[in-house]
Amino acid sequence: MTNDVSTNINKSSDINKQINTSVVIGTLLIILGIVAIALPVVSTIFAETWVALILISAGFAKLVYATQTRHEGGFLWKILLSGLYIATGVMLFVYPLTGVLTLTLLLGSFLLTEGTFELILAFRLRPQQNWTWVLGNGIITLFLGALIWFQFPTNAPWLLGTLVGASIVVTGISRVMLSLNARSSLSESNQAV
Repeated sequence: MTNDVSTNINKSSDINKQINTSVVIGTLLIILGIVAIALPVVSTIFAETWVALILISAGFAKLVYATQTRHEGGFLWKILLSGLYIATGVMLFVYPLTGVLTLTLLLGSFLLTEGTFELILAFRLRPQQNWTWVLGNGIITLFLGALIWFQFPTNAPWLLGTLVGASIVVTGISRVMLSLNARSSLSESNQAV
């Protein structure tokens, strides 16, 4: 019996450490997100450079894959695709301001397209209950895409950094709230034992 209690205490202690770590990480994310929002130009360039590095890395990974599977067919297309990834990443890395403009236009185009598709989906779901949530999502997404397009290029230097910062803040808040919920549940279960 005492062995079971000792095991439960050790498990509870381990879980509590994980929860505390999660709260700390969530808090750090909130702080980093606020910094990104406070310094939107810096965080925009950082986000653009990050995308460039991801594209370059993905290009080299595709190049390795192409050479490993060269006997399976489509080798030339795999090489061309990896070259496209690498070239795009290098261009974004070498010309960051042009990359910021390009990524801002891509984001605006993506949101306009997504908003349009959401509106179409909403009207297809219209007889179902809660279809207005999809409609609202489509309207807001379309509105955000239009804002990006109509304020371009003046919004490019700060837009990506602000959006990345907001996303990081929301991620941090959700992580902290989930961790606090887990802590509360653990505390309730320990009191029940």
